[in-house]
Amino acid sequence: MEKRLYLVFGIFLFFFLAICLRLFYWQVFSFDSLKFIASQQTNISSIEKAARGSIYSSDNSPLVINQPAYLVFAEPKSMRDKESTIKQLSEILSLDSASVSAKLNNDKLSWVPIAEKVETETADKLKKVNLPGIGLIEDAKRFYPEASMAAHLLGFVGKNQNGDDQGYFGLEGFYDDQLKGRNGYLREERDPSGNPIIAGDRTVVRAENGRDLILSLDRTVQYIVEDKLKKGLEKYGAAGGSVIVMEPATGAILSMASFPSYDPVNRQEFDESFYKNPAIASSFEPGSTFKVLVMASAVNEDKVSADMEYDEKGPVTIGQYQIKTWNQEYHGMIKVPEILQYSSNVGMVFIAEKLGNDNLLKYIKNLGFGDLTDIDLQDEGTPELRPENKWYTIDFATVSFGQGIAATPLQMIRAVAAIANGGQLVQPAVVSKIRENSGRVITVKPKIQKRIFSAGAASLVKEMMVQAVEKGETKFLKPIGIRVAGKTGTAQIPISGHYDTEKTIASFVGFLPADNPKFVMLVTLREPTTSPWGSETAAPLFFTIAQDLISYYQIQ
Repeated sequence: MEKRLYLVFGIFLFFFLAICLRLFYWQVFSFDSLKFIASQQTNISSIEKAARGSIYSSDNSPLVINQPAYLVFAEPKSMRDKESTIKQLSEILSLDSASVSAKLNNDKLSWVPIAEKVETETADKLKKVNLPGIGLIEDAKRFYPEASMAAHLLGFVGKNQNGDDQGYFGLEGFYDDQLKGRNGYLREERDPSGNPIIAGDRTVVRAENGRDLILSLDRTVQYIVEDKLKKGLEKYGAAGGSVIVMEPATGAILSMASFPSYDPVNRQEFDESFYKNPAIASSFEPGSTFKVLVMASAVNEDKVSADMEYDEKGPVTIGQYQIKTWNQEYHGMIKVPEILQYSSNVGMVFIAEKLGNDNLLKYIKNLGFGDLTDIDLQDEGTPELRPENKWYTIDFATVSFGQGIAATPLQMIRAVAAIANGGQLVQPAVVSKIRENSGRVITVKPKIQKRIFSAGAASLVKEMMVQAVEKGETKFLKPIGIRVAGKTGTAQIPISGHYDTEKTIASFVGFLPADNPKFVMLVTLREPTTSPWGSETAAPLFFTIAQDLISYYQIQ
């Protein structure tokens, strides 16, 4: 009998200890997880969406702003006539009825989104028909007052993997964190009936709207450039083209345009390849425009001078290769500035030999080729330079006149700007100011990265470029009374390890007024069909744009 009592007591003691241990486990070890589950059941949260920041041109004209929009959602269990609802939704929202039906016929879902970024006019139609089980949530969508102007530079807003708004490409992508702001929320405890508990926890965090961007981009200059570029592509039968206009002293981008382009509102209608900005992401062989950089490097190293002469007597043979002038003309004894004036390939081989291989590579790297410029735009790219041990004698010769090396248009204009501004390499930038919600304005200061050329060397090469315009192939194009420093370029397009003999990239780079440049501009045309030469395609387009900019800036 006594043994049985001990047994019963032992069983009760075992269960008592088991219960105590279980309670201890719940109250100590599982406290946080149980508290979280309880809060999920009693705490109700609502999100206050932050408004995305706007983007303005240099004169504070809006380029990208927000306009009211709505998210259309459905609660299938609250619908009365599902078939009628599907029909009306598909008609009002211009959606395929099969896709709407697929969303609404999923009985497992109590809430399902039907359409996003629905405009106010369409939302008003839904409100009038007042369909049971269909609701609207206020949202916003991007609106472009200037339509597709500067689309490559601005980028667009899409959805990330979590379904949230996110900027892609251009400014929208690069400044996404600044533009998107921070969502707010209200979290409060509610009873099973959904009523707030007066003594319960309540947390309110207000939304912080995104910051605004104010650009260095001049809306008028951008309009001029896009208009002239479109007409130029048609006139010269080019497959595509880019124009960049930049302040040489600061690196501020005044205009950047490329075609073909896309419409950010209807971007789904365009192949994704259109989204990339060719001015910063596509590369080309610069051809003769590169000559001014090699010349400036040689002058800076005191390897050549303006009064030095060169005997341009015929082709130059390097190993199994023969280098000729572009037009098969040779001028005998000429001075160094005339090498640029005649755009002499054989003359540039002479300049490169004077500079030396090590110095030539050093300046190519110092000018930023092979590296990103760090412009404030998403998706910038750069072609890589070949390894130093892969440079052969013929490579040093051809790079002297811009073949065998690739660059983006942005890299090229930044390098030439170092001649225009007296020798300094600047960091290109699009945003000049960032405006916070409080009204405080943060000014983005220009960044001078390093000095490349002495002021004297830059001035001498600048004068050579002026003479190249006034005495070269473009002498009939230049505006009267204004000194323009510039250089044409024509490069064959490399295809599958060799150069296409018919297709070229035509270009012209220049700045004016030469003595105190207001802007530096690079024009590139891909595969012009009326003429392969930069002097007959890119150069006329450059001066057509320049004439309008001279009037706009009132350059005397």
